[in-house]
Amino acid sequence: MLNKKEVSIILLVSIIVAATISIFDRWDIFSYTLLSVFLIIVINVIAKKVASFYLDAHTEIKLWEIERYGFRPHEHFRKPVPAGVIMPVIFSLLSFGYFTWMAVTTFEVKPRTYRAAKRFGLYSFSEMSEYHLGLIAAAGILANLVFAVIGYFLNVPQFSRLSVYYALFNMLPLSDLDGNKIFFGSIIMWAFLAALVAIGVFFTLFVI
Repeated sequence: MLNKKEVSIILLVSIIVAATISIFDRWDIFSYTLLSVFLIIVINVIAKKVASFYLDAHTEIKLWEIERYGFRPHEHFRKPVPAGVIMPVIFSLLSFGYFTWMAVTTFEVKPRTYRAAKRFGLYSFSEMSEYHLGLIAAAGILANLVFAVIGYFLNVPQFSRLSVYYALFNMLPLSDLDGNKIFFGSIIMWAFLAALVAIGVFFTLFVI
């Protein structure tokens, strides 16, 4: 289900995020943090791939990169900026380890060759709509929230907290993040998930 490139990306960003979480005074639990972050991202990715499978499409995970810095055609970087690597480091250093950016990956969806013929007739339009992209992104967010609840009942509080934080950052309607895909796919779906994430953040801060 995961190719070598995707596994490499997940390992890279897991190490970076775990390091930025542990950079100041929590190196004693770095291995546990790394395992938690890795599992959280894998859960998110697998949920997206399962959702895309049922939508007759293929999802490929990529490192979050920023290509544009404005709205005009010429306002773009010569090379994409690897925001998935840079943002966690910057935010962790600026907040002295108190605040770690956790939105690090994005995804591309390609419809399978038989999608149009299977669903709409041989000569019909086969591209994925924004709503379909939103559904795939939402599957990852929802999976993280479900596993946050499971982690709470299994008494692994850090895993639960990080799962909620991962969902929170990815729900931001920015750039090519999941939240942006969900927002433009269905603002109602985005609002519903945002409410669930807000509830999760409340429990993370005051209960877990």
